[in-house]
Amino acid sequence: MSRYFCLDHPDVLIRETDIVQARPGRVALAESPFYPGGGGQLPDRGTLAWHGGEVAISGFESEGGHLWHVLAEPLELPPGAVEARVDAPFRRLMRALHTDLHIVNAVVFQDFDKALVTGVQMNEDGTARIDFDLPDADNERLRAIETTVNALIRQDLVVRQDHVPEAAAFAEPGLIRSRSVAPPPTSDGKVRIVEIVGLDRQACGGTHLASTGASPPIRILKIDNKGRHNRRLRIGLDGAV
Repeated sequence: MSRYFCLDHPDVLIRETDIVQARPGRVALAESPFYPGGGGQLPDRGTLAWHGGEVAISGFESEGGHLWHVLAEPLELPPGAVEARVDAPFRRLMRALHTDLHIVNAVVFQDFDKALVTGVQMNEDGTARIDFDLPDADNERLRAIETTVNALIRQDLVVRQDHVPEAAAFAEPGLIRSRSVAPPPTSDGKVRIVEIVGLDRQACGGTHLASTGASPPIRILKIDNKGRHNRRLRIGLDGAV
């Protein structure tokens, strides 16, 4: 996997670029500011604009070494310059949810015997779920981490990224937190690591805030038992739910 522009430049939401290949209803760009989704994070929304027109992006597909931008209308755009525009409020929502899920993950990993994640999903309504392999956890004790998580958000901890060789990522305990999946390595054989300074380091391929204080507080909305091992925490951004 090549490195997505948006992961290195998450605040760049408008990018002038060129269409390098085109098919009816889809285009590949020389450089794209869009995040195509993955790891439970929804894909970006936005538009492509050119002199005399604009079209919404309805999705993304990877094929033939290209990230294809699926257009909301069956247009056939000629190669040339366009302006790619990411929906800023939606990107900000996803960045906040993803960062907060890392904080929840870090607290559960530290306080519940290094429990691993079994599933994640972020939603457009400002809610998200994260599942843990926690067969014997007390739900009230889990619910109580809301106070700890919000205290860490208020500390405004810096969030930064690094890349390490794939073998090193799997060799370092705690970097791979999912029981069944891991972020795919980049084309140069490295895994992206997201660090909340002073709190947590883990492999991840999504977009995050520059610091935790940019997120509103979260609420733990519900805790469900999903089978013998899965414990599901549903969270929501304060003000969104």
